[in-house]
Amino acid sequence: MESQDQKIQRILRDPIEIVPYDPRWPAQFQQEQAHLRRCLPAASLGRIEHFGSTAIPGLVAKPVIDVLVEVFSLPLVRQAIVPQLEAQGYDYLWRPTTGDDGPPFYAWFIKRNEQGTRTHHIHMVEPDFPHWARLQFRDWLRTHPEVAQAYGELKQSLAAQFPRDRVAYTEGKTAFIQTVMAQIQAAKR
Repeated sequence: MESQDQKIQRILRDPIEIVPYDPRWPAQFQQEQAHLRRCLPAASLGRIEHFGSTAIPGLVAKPVIDVLVEVFSLPLVRQAIVPQLEAQGYDYLWRPTTGDDGPPFYAWFIKRNEQGTRTHHIHMVEPDFPHWARLQFRDWLRTHPEVAQAYGELKQSLAAQFPRDRVAYTEGKTAFIQTVMAQIQAAKR
């Protein structure tokens, strides 16, 4: 049996690959959304959103569909949903929202294809979690192609620089994302 630390180390070693936009990504999200609605307790689920780079037409991305799932009880997720998705082959981690080990924590799943390649990241969070702001970032990039282009160029550069270091890759995007989020907030005023 793989320990949590072993699982994290295995997951962190997955290669980072940036590919051109694939017009099949929205359909792949819809298939996963339908699958989750079919197999999970309906009363525990709210919104299910496609976010991340694969949700932005024309943007280069890691070919992994990010899915944001609203759940009404994370303890119920740990009790009822985790065993069900793990039985289907999903990797599961109880993950901090920010930092290395600070709350709030959320349920994160990785779905893989038959070859073991990541296909989906499922982020299960409660309605008040900060993850929902990521939809603002998605929507901004959808309507500001020059910002999306700059973001894509940054992602390609970081993937070339850190092809097997997911932490450094993610940290390298942080300043850009924070700048865009500040622009979004300023535009709301």
